[in-house]
Amino acid sequence: MLRGLSLYLFSLAFGELLPIELTGVLDDCFCDVESIDLFNNFKIYPRIQKLTERDYFRYYRVNLKRPCPFWPDDGHCSIKDCHVEPCPESKVPVGIKSGNYNKYSQAANTVPDMSECQQAKELGAINNTLSNQSKEAFADWARHDDAQDHFCELDDETAPDAEYVDLLLNPERYTGYKGPSAWRVWNSIYEENCFKPRSVYRPLNPLAPGRGDDDGEGFYNWLEGLCLEKRVFYRLISGLHSSINIHLCAEYLLDEGWGQSVWGPNVQEFRQRFDTIETKGEGTRRLKNLYFLYLIELRALYKVAPYFERAFVNLYTGNSQEDGGTKELLLQVFNEIKSFPMHFDEKSMFAGDKIEAKTLKEEFRLHFKNISRIMDCVGCSKCRLWGKLQTQGLGTALKILFSEREIQNLPEHSPSKGFQLTRQEIVALINGFSRLSTSIHQLHNFRLMLKEKR
Repeated sequence: MLRGLSLYLFSLAFGELLPIELTGVLDDCFCDVESIDLFNNFKIYPRIQKLTERDYFRYYRVNLKRPCPFWPDDGHCSIKDCHVEPCPESKVPVGIKSGNYNKYSQAANTVPDMSECQQAKELGAINNTLSNQSKEAFADWARHDDAQDHFCELDDETAPDAEYVDLLLNPERYTGYKGPSAWRVWNSIYEENCFKPRSVYRPLNPLAPGRGDDDGEGFYNWLEGLCLEKRVFYRLISGLHSSINIHLCAEYLLDEGWGQSVWGPNVQEFRQRFDTIETKGEGTRRLKNLYFLYLIELRALYKVAPYFERAFVNLYTGNSQEDGGTKELLLQVFNEIKSFPMHFDEKSMFAGDKIEAKTLKEEFRLHFKNISRIMDCVGCSKCRLWGKLQTQGLGTALKILFSEREIQNLPEHSPSKGFQLTRQEIVALINGFSRLSTSIHQLHNFRLMLKEKR
């Protein structure tokens, strides 16, 4: 009954199927595309957009000058739209600049609104009057963070080249960055870091030039011989790739003109990447991998909700009214996520022999960590920014999914030594999921545009 109602509502909202034949149940889980569309576009997308506009989530500290660790740097892209405008620290809320642990300090969260200089002075006084017990706890957190099973190569936020970026002023869009440099990044991700069976000799990159006529569904046959964990790994990377491509198609550089550049949806570019016929069937697979990735990150948010629901955890910027509104909105998002009936079951992963499962999990972690390092090889600064953020968002989601026991044992009224998220991870997690939510929403818009052209 629920399935029939879902399909009926979907037909009303989205119309008949178009050259993108995207419908039905996803691989390796029990959720269907239609249910995700309805849930995301009508419940999650409007709220997550508002959330990422809040001060806590719009400022991201990142180092865009780290050298590529794998090959000689190609140099930064000279296209003007590749440039990232860093945010002067004077514009960053003082609570964000003051340090990660202040969001747990009751005193820090009761500082009245005042000038930045006064507020900074007050925060400094708070930091200097912390009890020895609190200082010891902070040291324990730092040691735990150093030993945590991170899935990403994290930027050192204290490095001289680390800068705050206002994400709202540097939106993800098509910049013109393409060619050998961009291809080398994706080829390295697919060819060297996805779990590639020995029997597969052709490139795994589904967008690689020179693919034969037997592509399409045949390309994915190799997946069926892999274990669930290795299939999941490929689908996560493919889903991330698809999501980024949708963003670039939806915010394409349409006209540079003599004045301000114009961005908007490019339907032809979208069809080239995802149309069922033009991609010989692969477009549907790419998009289903996007939905699969969405489910993985949605599940991570479901699992981490108790971490944020504790009363003493605040998304601290120094403005008590702003902070209260931000946490209230975040909890609304969590409540919507809890209502979703078809979450991915991560317990099916790494569930076999304990020694083999531990080895496979470590392989999984190191492969993904390597991909996060490849993001420092992206020549376009804006592409590097959003690549690093979305990769770190997914890495944080994986960290959450594999920390279930630690999250279940969180103390209600004090910070935990067993599980901790830095502000950088929190910002990446929410913005990364917001990008996936945006992709699915934009996919709906492209379907409507394709329908109009028929």
